[in-house]
Amino acid sequence: MELDGRVAVVTGGTRGVGAGIARAFLAAGADVVVCARRPPDAPVASAGRTARFLPVDLRDPAAVEDFFAEIARRHGRLDVLVNNAGGAPYRLLRDGAPVRHARVLELNLVAPLTVSLAAHGLLHAARGCVVMVGSVSATRPSPGTAAYGAAKAGLENLARSMAVEWAPEVRVNTIVPGMVRTELSHLHYGDAQGIAAVGRTVPLGRLAEPDEIGDAAVFLASGRAAYISGASLLVHGGGERPAFLDAATVNDAATVNGPATVNDAATVNGPATVNGPAVGPGEPTAHGPGMAGGAGAGGSAGTPAGAPTRTTDDKEG
Repeated sequence: MELDGRVAVVTGGTRGVGAGIARAFLAAGADVVVCARRPPDAPVASAGRTARFLPVDLRDPAAVEDFFAEIARRHGRLDVLVNNAGGAPYRLLRDGAPVRHARVLELNLVAPLTVSLAAHGLLHAARGCVVMVGSVSATRPSPGTAAYGAAKAGLENLARSMAVEWAPEVRVNTIVPGMVRTELSHLHYGDAQGIAAVGRTVPLGRLAEPDEIGDAAVFLASGRAAYISGASLLVHGGGERPAFLDAATVNDAATVNGPATVNDAATVNGPATVNGPAVGPGEPTAHGPGMAGGAGAGGSAGTPAGAPTRTTDDKEG
Protein backbone atom coordinates (compact mmCIF):
# COMPACT_ATOMS: atom_id res chain seq x y z
CA MET A 1 0.00 0.00 0.00
CA GLU A 2 0.92 3.64 -0.29
CA LEU A 3 2.58 3.97 3.12
CA ASP A 4 3.76 0.42 3.87
CA GLY A 5 6.54 0.43 6.45
CA ARG A 6 6.05 4.09 7.38
CA VAL A 7 5.46 5.20 10.97
CA ALA A 8 2.89 7.92 11.62
CA VAL A 9 1.93 9.75 14.81
CA VAL A 10 -1.51 11.37 15.02
CA THR A 11 -2.01 13.66 17.99
CA GLY A 12 -5.54 13.67 19.35
CA GLY A 13 -6.13 10.59 17.23
CA THR A 14 -8.52 8.78 19.54
CA ARG A 15 -11.83 10.10 18.21
CA GLY A 16 -13.47 12.49 15.76
CA VAL A 17 -11.32 13.78 12.91
CA GLY A 18 -8.16 12.47 14.57
CA ALA A 19 -9.50 8.92 14.57
CA GLY A 20 -10.53 9.33 10.94
CA ILE A 21 -7.00 10.38 10.06
CA ALA A 22 -5.54 7.45 12.00
CA ARG A 23 -7.86 5.01 10.20
CA ALA A 24 -6.85 6.39 6.81
CA PHE A 25 -3.16 5.90 7.60
CA LEU A 26 -3.82 2.36 8.84
CA ALA A 27 -5.66 1.57 5.61
CA ALA A 28 -2.71 2.97 3.64
CA GLY A 29 -0.35 0.55 5.36
CA ALA A 30 1.35 2.77 7.93
CA ASP A 31 2.12 1.80 11.50
CA VAL A 32 0.10 4.36 13.46
CA VAL A 33 0.52 5.72 16.98
CA VAL A 34 -2.27 7.86 18.40
CA CYS A 35 -1.80 9.93 21.53
CA ALA A 36 -4.13 11.60 23.98
CA ARG A 37 -4.33 12.27 27.67
CA ARG A 38 -6.77 9.38 28.06
CA PRO A 39 -7.14 6.15 26.09
CA PRO A 40 -9.94 5.78 23.56
CA ASP A 41 -13.14 3.98 24.48
CA ALA A 42 -12.28 1.44 21.80
CA PRO A 43 -9.06 0.85 19.84
CA VAL A 44 -8.73 2.84 16.62
CA ALA A 45 -8.65 0.25 13.85
CA SER A 46 -9.04 -0.14 10.07
CA ALA A 47 -8.32 -2.75 7.41
CA GLY A 48 -7.69 -5.36 10.10
CA ARG A 49 -4.99 -3.24 11.71
CA THR A 50 -4.99 -1.31 14.99
CA ALA A 51 -3.28 1.91 16.05
CA ARG A 52 -1.10 1.88 19.15
CA PHE A 53 -2.11 4.28 21.89
CA LEU A 54 0.38 6.17 24.05
CA PRO A 55 -0.69 8.75 26.64
CA VAL A 56 0.84 12.23 26.71
CA ASP A 57 -0.05 15.79 27.67
CA LEU A 58 1.03 17.84 24.67
CA ARG A 59 1.26 20.99 26.78
CA ASP A 60 4.14 19.48 28.79
CA PRO A 61 7.40 19.81 26.78
CA ALA A 62 9.23 17.24 28.90
CA ALA A 63 6.43 14.72 28.45
CA VAL A 64 6.45 15.34 24.70
CA GLU A 65 10.21 14.70 24.53
CA ASP A 66 9.72 11.44 26.44
CA PHE A 67 6.91 10.48 24.09
CA PHE A 68 9.10 10.75 20.99
CA ALA A 69 11.94 8.95 22.75
CA GLU A 70 9.48 6.10 23.20
CA ILE A 71 8.54 6.26 19.52
CA ALA A 72 12.22 5.97 18.63
CA ARG A 73 12.69 3.06 21.01
CA ARG A 74 9.65 1.13 19.79
CA HIS A 75 9.72 1.93 16.08
CA GLY A 76 13.18 3.23 15.31
CA ARG A 77 11.87 5.94 13.00
CA LEU A 78 9.13 8.52 12.38
CA ASP A 79 7.92 9.33 8.87
CA VAL A 80 4.77 11.36 9.45
CA LEU A 81 3.60 13.68 12.22
CA VAL A 82 -0.03 14.82 12.09
CA ASN A 83 -0.65 17.72 14.48
CA ASN A 84 -4.38 17.25 14.93
CA ALA A 85 -5.06 17.79 18.65
CA GLY A 86 -6.93 20.99 19.38
CA GLY A 87 -10.22 22.64 20.13
CA ALA A 88 -11.86 25.42 22.09
CA PRO A 89 -15.01 26.02 24.12
CA TYR A 90 -17.52 28.52 22.78
CA ARG A 91 -16.78 31.73 24.68
CA LEU A 92 -17.22 35.34 23.61
CA LEU A 93 -14.11 37.43 24.14
CA ARG A 94 -15.68 39.63 26.78
CA ASP A 95 -16.87 36.58 28.73
CA GLY A 96 -13.43 35.07 29.26
CA ALA A 97 -10.41 36.15 31.23
CA PRO A 98 -7.20 36.55 29.21
CA VAL A 99 -5.76 33.41 30.78
CA ARG A 100 -8.59 31.33 29.36
CA HIS A 101 -8.07 32.64 25.85
CA ALA A 102 -4.33 32.08 26.29
CA ARG A 103 -4.97 28.41 27.04
CA VAL A 104 -6.72 28.09 23.69
CA LEU A 105 -3.67 29.55 21.97
CA GLU A 106 -1.45 27.21 23.96
CA LEU A 107 -3.33 24.12 22.83
CA ASN A 108 -3.89 25.04 19.20
CA LEU A 109 -0.64 26.82 18.35
CA VAL A 110 2.05 26.38 20.99
CA ALA A 111 1.49 22.64 21.43
CA PRO A 112 1.89 21.84 17.70
CA LEU A 113 5.13 23.83 17.73
CA THR A 114 6.34 21.94 20.81
CA VAL A 115 5.46 18.59 19.24
CA SER A 116 7.06 19.43 15.89
CA LEU A 117 10.31 20.51 17.52
CA ALA A 118 10.45 17.31 19.58
CA ALA A 119 9.83 15.19 16.48
CA HIS A 120 12.19 17.05 14.16
CA GLY A 121 15.23 14.84 14.63
CA LEU A 122 13.33 11.66 13.76
CA LEU A 123 11.55 13.31 10.84
CA HIS A 124 14.82 14.73 9.49
CA ALA A 125 16.49 11.32 9.60
CA ALA A 126 13.57 9.70 7.74
CA ARG A 127 13.07 12.61 5.31
CA GLY A 128 9.52 12.68 6.60
CA CYS A 129 6.74 15.23 6.77
CA VAL A 130 4.47 17.19 9.07
CA VAL A 131 0.75 17.64 8.42
CA MET A 132 -0.93 20.39 10.42
CA VAL A 133 -4.70 20.25 10.83
CA GLY A 134 -5.89 23.82 10.53
CA SER A 135 -9.38 25.24 10.14
CA VAL A 136 -11.45 27.46 7.90
CA SER A 137 -11.76 29.57 11.06
CA ALA A 138 -8.23 30.78 10.34
CA THR A 139 -9.43 33.02 7.52
CA ARG A 140 -12.95 34.03 8.51
CA PRO A 141 -14.44 35.76 11.55
CA SER A 142 -14.95 33.32 14.41
CA PRO A 143 -17.25 34.98 16.96
CA GLY A 144 -17.27 32.96 20.16
CA THR A 145 -14.00 31.29 19.19
CA ALA A 146 -11.79 34.24 18.32
CA ALA A 147 -8.70 32.89 20.06
CA TYR A 148 -9.15 29.57 18.27
CA GLY A 149 -9.37 31.25 14.87
CA ALA A 150 -6.29 33.34 15.66
CA ALA A 151 -4.39 30.22 16.72
CA LYS A 152 -5.29 28.39 13.51
CA ALA A 153 -4.20 31.38 11.44
CA GLY A 154 -0.88 31.30 13.27
CA LEU A 155 -0.62 27.56 12.69
CA GLU A 156 -0.78 27.99 8.92
CA ASN A 157 1.95 30.63 9.04
CA LEU A 158 4.04 28.43 11.32
CA ALA A 159 3.73 25.57 8.83
CA ARG A 160 4.89 27.75 5.94
CA SER A 161 7.91 28.96 7.89
CA MET A 162 8.76 25.42 8.99
CA ALA A 163 8.50 24.28 5.37
CA VAL A 164 11.22 26.77 4.42
CA GLU A 165 13.50 26.21 7.41
CA TRP A 166 13.31 22.42 7.38
CA ALA A 167 13.57 21.83 3.63
CA PRO A 168 14.56 19.76 1.85
CA GLU A 169 14.59 16.97 4.43
CA VAL A 170 11.14 17.62 5.97
CA ARG A 171 8.02 18.72 4.13
CA VAL A 172 5.34 20.65 6.04
CA ASN A 173 1.77 21.24 4.88
CA THR A 174 -1.62 22.16 6.35
CA ILE A 175 -5.03 20.59 5.82
CA VAL A 176 -7.81 23.15 6.20
CA PRO A 177 -11.04 21.29 6.93
CA GLY A 178 -14.50 22.74 6.89
CA MET A 179 -17.36 21.21 8.86
CA VAL A 180 -17.04 17.50 9.57
CA ARG A 181 -19.68 15.07 10.78
CA THR A 182 -18.44 13.24 13.86
CA GLU A 183 -19.95 11.44 16.80
CA LEU A 184 -20.41 14.79 18.54
CA SER A 185 -21.93 16.81 15.71
CA HIS A 186 -25.21 17.02 17.59
CA LEU A 187 -23.52 19.31 20.11
CA HIS A 188 -23.09 21.89 17.35
CA TYR A 189 -26.02 21.38 15.03
CA GLY A 190 -28.74 19.62 16.99
CA ASP A 191 -30.69 16.60 15.75
CA ALA A 192 -30.44 14.86 12.40
CA GLN A 193 -32.63 17.52 10.80
CA GLY A 194 -30.32 20.29 12.02
CA ILE A 195 -27.23 18.45 10.81
CA ALA A 196 -28.82 17.95 7.39
CA ALA A 197 -29.83 21.62 7.21
CA VAL A 198 -26.30 22.74 8.01
CA GLY A 199 -24.98 20.30 5.42
CA ARG A 200 -27.14 21.93 2.77
CA THR A 201 -25.24 25.18 3.26
CA VAL A 202 -22.14 23.46 1.87
CA PRO A 203 -21.89 23.42 -1.94
CA LEU A 204 -21.37 19.64 -1.98
CA GLY A 205 -24.53 19.29 0.09
CA ARG A 206 -23.21 17.58 3.21
CA LEU A 207 -20.62 17.67 5.97
CA ALA A 208 -17.33 15.87 5.48
CA GLU A 209 -16.64 12.48 7.04
CA PRO A 210 -13.57 12.14 9.31
CA ASP A 211 -12.00 9.54 7.03
CA GLU A 212 -12.20 12.00 4.11
CA ILE A 213 -9.97 14.38 6.04
CA GLY A 214 -7.75 11.36 6.63
CA ASP A 215 -7.54 10.63 2.91
CA ALA A 216 -6.26 14.17 2.33
CA ALA A 217 -3.65 13.70 5.05
CA VAL A 218 -2.50 10.42 3.49
CA PHE A 219 -2.09 12.16 0.14
CA LEU A 220 0.06 14.92 1.66
CA ALA A 221 2.19 12.30 3.42
CA SER A 222 2.64 10.13 0.35
CA GLY A 223 5.13 10.19 -2.47
CA ARG A 224 2.43 11.65 -4.71
CA ALA A 225 2.89 14.92 -2.82
CA ALA A 226 6.69 14.82 -2.94
CA TYR A 227 6.92 18.35 -4.37
CA ILE A 228 4.23 19.86 -2.16
CA SER A 229 5.47 21.78 0.88
CA GLY A 230 4.32 24.96 2.57
CA ALA A 231 0.85 24.48 1.10
CA SER A 232 -2.63 24.70 2.61
CA LEU A 233 -5.15 22.19 1.24
CA LEU A 234 -8.81 23.20 1.63
CA VAL A 235 -11.06 20.23 2.36
CA HIS A 236 -14.37 22.00 2.88
CA GLY A 237 -16.77 20.79 0.23
CA GLY A 238 -16.62 24.05 -1.68
CA GLY A 239 -16.78 26.33 1.35
CA GLU A 240 -19.85 28.33 2.26
CA ARG A 241 -22.47 29.82 0.00
CA PRO A 242 -22.18 33.65 0.15
CA ALA A 243 -25.09 34.99 2.20
CA PHE A 244 -25.70 37.91 -0.18
CA LEU A 245 -26.77 35.52 -2.95
CA ASP A 246 -29.81 34.50 -0.94
CA ALA A 247 -30.50 37.96 0.45
CA ALA A 248 -30.67 39.55 -3.00
CA THR A 249 -34.09 39.88 -4.64
CA VAL A 250 -32.85 40.01 -8.23
CA ASN A 251 -33.04 36.25 -8.70
CA ASP A 252 -35.83 34.07 -7.41
CA ALA A 253 -34.42 31.81 -4.69
CA ALA A 254 -36.67 28.92 -5.63
CA THR A 255 -35.34 28.73 -9.20
CA VAL A 256 -31.77 30.00 -8.96
CA ASN A 257 -30.60 29.32 -5.44
CA GLY A 258 -32.48 26.13 -4.83
CA PRO A 259 -34.86 25.50 -1.92
CA ALA A 260 -35.32 28.69 0.04
CA THR A 261 -35.06 26.71 3.27
CA VAL A 262 -31.39 25.94 2.68
CA ASN A 263 -30.49 29.25 4.22
CA ASP A 264 -33.51 29.56 6.49
CA ALA A 265 -32.36 31.51 9.51
CA ALA A 266 -34.34 29.36 11.91
CA THR A 267 -32.51 26.18 10.92
CA VAL A 268 -29.12 27.27 9.65
CA ASN A 269 -28.26 30.43 11.48
CA GLY A 270 -30.13 29.65 14.66
CA PRO A 271 -28.77 28.12 17.87
CA ALA A 272 -27.64 24.98 16.07
CA THR A 273 -24.96 26.91 14.23
CA VAL A 274 -23.65 28.98 17.12
CA ASN A 275 -20.88 26.46 17.54
CA GLY A 276 -21.19 25.05 14.07
CA PRO A 277 -19.39 26.50 11.09
CA ALA A 278 -16.66 27.61 13.45
CA VAL A 279 -15.83 24.02 13.84
CA GLY A 280 -14.33 23.81 10.54
CA PRO A 281 -12.57 20.60 10.93
CA GLY A 282 -14.69 18.47 12.01
CA GLU A 283 -12.92 20.94 12.87
CA PRO A 284 -15.88 19.34 13.44
CA THR A 285 -17.04 18.48 16.84
CA ALA A 286 -16.30 18.77 20.43
CA HIS A 287 -13.60 17.77 22.85
CA GLY A 288 -15.91 16.30 25.35
CA PRO A 289 -16.99 17.98 28.52
CA GLY A 290 -15.56 21.38 28.66
CA MET A 291 -12.72 20.92 26.17
CA ALA A 292 -11.90 17.70 27.83
CA GLY A 293 -10.25 16.47 24.73
CA GLY A 294 -8.20 19.39 24.00
CA ALA A 295 -4.77 19.85 24.85
CA GLY A 296 -2.89 17.16 24.49
CA ALA A 297 -3.91 14.29 23.30
CA GLY A 298 -7.43 13.69 23.22
CA GLY A 299 -8.06 13.68 26.90
CA SER A 300 -9.03 16.59 29.09
CA ALA A 301 -7.22 19.51 27.81
CA GLY A 302 -7.19 22.41 30.03
CA THR A 303 -10.34 24.35 30.10
CA PRO A 304 -10.96 25.72 33.58
CA ALA A 305 -13.77 24.19 35.61
CA GLY A 306 -17.15 25.57 34.77
CA ALA A 307 -16.28 26.32 31.14
CA PRO A 308 -18.98 25.68 28.51
CA THR A 309 -19.19 22.08 27.41
CA ARG A 310 -19.56 22.74 23.70
CA THR A 311 -16.46 23.32 21.64
CA THR A 312 -15.68 24.31 18.11
CA ASP A 313 -13.39 21.48 17.31
CA ASP A 314 -13.51 17.76 17.76
CA LYS A 315 -10.35 16.70 16.16
CA GLU A 316 -9.41 14.64 19.12
CA GLY A 317 -12.48 12.95 19.65
